[in-house]
Amino acid sequence: MATHGIGASVLRKEDDRFLRGRGQYVGDFRLTGTRDVAFVRSPVAHARLEHVHVPDEFKNVVFTAKHLTGIKPIISAPSVKGFKYSVEPILATDKLRYVGEMVAMCVAPTRAEAEDIAGAVTLEFEELPPVTDMLSACEPGSPLVHEEWGDNIFVEFSENGPIEEVAKTAAIKVTKTIRTARHCMFPMEGRGVIAYRDPRLRYLTLITSTQFPHSVQTGLCECLGLDHGLVRIISPDVGGGFGYKGLLCPEEVALGWLALQVDHPVRWLEDCREHLTANANCREHHYQITGYADADGKLLAIDCVAHVDAGAYSAYPISSGLEAAQIANLLPGPYVFSAYRCRSFAVATNKCPTLPYRGVARSGVCLAIEAIMDAIAREAGMEPTEVRLRNMVRPEQMPFENVVGKHFDSGDHPECMRRAIEAIRLSEIRARQQRPEPDGRLIGVGLSFFVEQGAHGTSVLASWGRPIVPGYEQANVKLTADGDVEIHVGTHSHGQGHETTYAQVAYEILGVNFDKIKVVQGDTLYTPYSTSTWGSRSMVYGGGAVANASRLLAKRAAHIGAWLLQTDVANVRVADGKVIAGNSSVTLREVARAWYLQPQNLPPNIDTGGLDVTAGYRAERDSGTFTYAAHAAVVAVDPATGTIEILDYVVVEDGGTLVNPMIVDGQICGGTAQGIGTCLYEIMPFDAQGQPLASTMIDYMLPGATEVPDIRVLHMQTPSPYTEFGIKGLGEGGAVGPPAAIVSAVNDALRPLNVEVQDLPVTPERILAAIDASPKRATVDHA
Repeated sequence: MATHGIGASVLRKEDDRFLRGRGQYVGDFRLTGTRDVAFVRSPVAHARLEHVHVPDEFKNVVFTAKHLTGIKPIISAPSVKGFKYSVEPILATDKLRYVGEMVAMCVAPTRAEAEDIAGAVTLEFEELPPVTDMLSACEPGSPLVHEEWGDNIFVEFSENGPIEEVAKTAAIKVTKTIRTARHCMFPMEGRGVIAYRDPRLRYLTLITSTQFPHSVQTGLCECLGLDHGLVRIISPDVGGGFGYKGLLCPEEVALGWLALQVDHPVRWLEDCREHLTANANCREHHYQITGYADADGKLLAIDCVAHVDAGAYSAYPISSGLEAAQIANLLPGPYVFSAYRCRSFAVATNKCPTLPYRGVARSGVCLAIEAIMDAIAREAGMEPTEVRLRNMVRPEQMPFENVVGKHFDSGDHPECMRRAIEAIRLSEIRARQQRPEPDGRLIGVGLSFFVEQGAHGTSVLASWGRPIVPGYEQANVKLTADGDVEIHVGTHSHGQGHETTYAQVAYEILGVNFDKIKVVQGDTLYTPYSTSTWGSRSMVYGGGAVANASRLLAKRAAHIGAWLLQTDVANVRVADGKVIAGNSSVTLREVARAWYLQPQNLPPNIDTGGLDVTAGYRAERDSGTFTYAAHAAVVAVDPATGTIEILDYVVVEDGGTLVNPMIVDGQICGGTAQGIGTCLYEIMPFDAQGQPLASTMIDYMLPGATEVPDIRVLHMQTPSPYTEFGIKGLGEGGAVGPPAAIVSAVNDALRPLNVEVQDLPVTPERILAAIDASPKRATVDHA
């Protein structure tokens, strides 16, 4: 392993500026003459909008839907059978569909003044009955979010395996009802947009905090009726995304339109209240799931009906159907069984739209299937880990296609589980449970196992009907006149460390001084078109593209270097920043100087493409890579207060070849912290009228340093047979396993009380309510 190449835990290049407070986010840009924007937003969840009253003194600085002539709404309409698309106006027209929907745009020299103007605007509307529960929304006679549909179902996905015969003969049948809470993504930096006209380059330019610069460019062009060559998107440093910034926002369209009308830049920076109440939530699922097994705990069949609360509109370009689609095809998880039936529904309600959050449905399906595995273990009188091991794919079966055709590319699932069992010291925990704790708390241990499909390619996304389908990810790699390396990529980092890991790939091939490798990203003017960063894809596809471009660059440099060394190109190799032939060598800097400054020294049959190379990459099999992991948790539950303490937490993950193990550890630990929040703390509640009940950080709880334990991360590395270097995507996995592992551990602790909890978040109130409802409540002293 080279000191800075593949497999080295190199310190992140970008952290030098971040830790010194020199990062550049949207809010750090100061453009002369910028004016701020505040939005008038709907105060109700469902109403007919009759009139927007603007005081006369503000008529020149307040804009409503009537001003946006010729501007198209946001329409996300994937070509999926039965999908009902929504039409999301940039500013509300005839109907209000959720609290926080944008109605008017107010412009002023400062945000405070813009908010004062917004406060002076009044709305006249006829309030309608809202629908705020995804199950109620499916009932006949429910209020309709979109009347033209005739119901509230965006789309239904189904898998229709023959489970009836299995159900008749199975020795074990277990059923669970599980509801996960709607919550927020909460990146450190909220959304923000600056828009202006660039008179020199003749671009409408948006500086926006997005994961998807090119997708925003495409969507914005569609809404504004502009060609791509007239729009530039700059996404600078991005303070976290997690899916929240993976869409075209109506604010981007609104400010883009406004910038075309005025002669100064305009800016909108999201505040915490807007983030919580108006702009997007995630993760609200409901499962009715039944598992069938034989008497020895062998899983035979799964039957499930699932619902996803998708909110009022379908986001572009990912659509409101993604979570429901993922439930149907990911629910079988890592287990081997032959009969599977599932119906999953994306349901419209009078709430803000939901977006795919880190893990995209996987945390919910992992919780559901693992709850079934635990229940089977109880019925069979077996250790839950043994039931899991009994139903896993064996390493000699790899590659393996599961019941829905997921192609598990490689790995040893049982060994991963065994390592987690050993690391969490399961036998010691079982012995400890035989003794009462001095403080009266109950100890529990739980595990979860999942397979993370990442790096989805053309074949997958085309079948999803997405308007922008990934193809060959491209990278541009250039040798400068001084022998430095510049890498231009269309993917975009929002915390993943791409400036470091892409440089490691180039270093692996070229050997150039690591400090002399620069990564350029986040600007559509300078980077190849890309669907960008989502779904644990960037190191697989972007890294593969950088590798291909670096090899082509090395080949061209070798040709020039061989000529300078007066030897045949077959006799040279590129390494350590040099072209080497035996004991002789020339540096890549000397090669670059010959190309750029002394062309008389070049060979006659030179490749006229020079030392600036663009290359594409697509995995040999583009159905995705399949990282997998076991999460193990030990908890202490206080039956008197319902409080939970995580005493130990272990993750054993196989992400294929690790480019930078230190960055991988950070990804896993960060994701695990988010998964702990999903499981124990985070909820975005709404009342019956569709009013969000958490609008500040006082109301919304995120896990902090005192809530997240020391997370022990152990690695296995089974290279993918289909990707460059054997890399697999793993950016999302940390967030997937915690809810299932912690719920399993909590229920293990509560087992002496014959108590279980399933719904998220697992709060003290829920635990106490479950204990109070238990026949064994008399054994617990609540004093």
